[in-house]
Amino acid sequence: MARVIFYTATTLNGFLADDDDSLDWLFAAPGGEGGDSDFMGFLSGIGVLVQGSSTYEWVLRHEQLVEHPEKWPTYYGARPTFVFTGRDLPNVPGADIRFVRGDVTDAWPAIRAAAGDRDVWIVGGGDLAGQFADAGLLDEIVVSVAPATLPSGKPLLPRRIGSDRLTLTGVRQAGAFAELTYAVGGAAA
Repeated sequence: MARVIFYTATTLNGFLADDDDSLDWLFAAPGGEGGDSDFMGFLSGIGVLVQGSSTYEWVLRHEQLVEHPEKWPTYYGARPTFVFTGRDLPNVPGADIRFVRGDVTDAWPAIRAAAGDRDVWIVGGGDLAGQFADAGLLDEIVVSVAPATLPSGKPLLPRRIGSDRLTLTGVRQAGAFAELTYAVGGAAA
């Protein structure tokens, strides 16, 4: 059975992105473009990517993927990507991108089927990961804490998930980052 993993980076004070949904702060951090992480090992176990519209739009702009679709497989391979959105968004030519609307539980059967026996990576954002947690579908959070702060921005997980649902299963230094891994139990009460 596929696990659902929110694998992400955050500032020291808990922001995923700045107020403009930018991750430029991350790439300015030492090792922010991969550093000492085991990203390639992680990605080898991933069957499906899931992301919200803001994350998807930032990646499209930052990497110019509509103009340069040949970059997509370099980053993500041929994995299907489910993008949760309430509006029409551009597609990356040749990429398997599936735009979905509505509740994560409605899309879950298709996501699970597309993942097969591999894991699901919630790329971002925090609210989408929180929706999976609320539905009892989030199995793990792997967060790399960057040596950076922002005065405001998009929070890591904009909801309450108590310590009764989170079990620390791993801590390691990844270059200038601290990587924390938590198992997530149950659905929100």
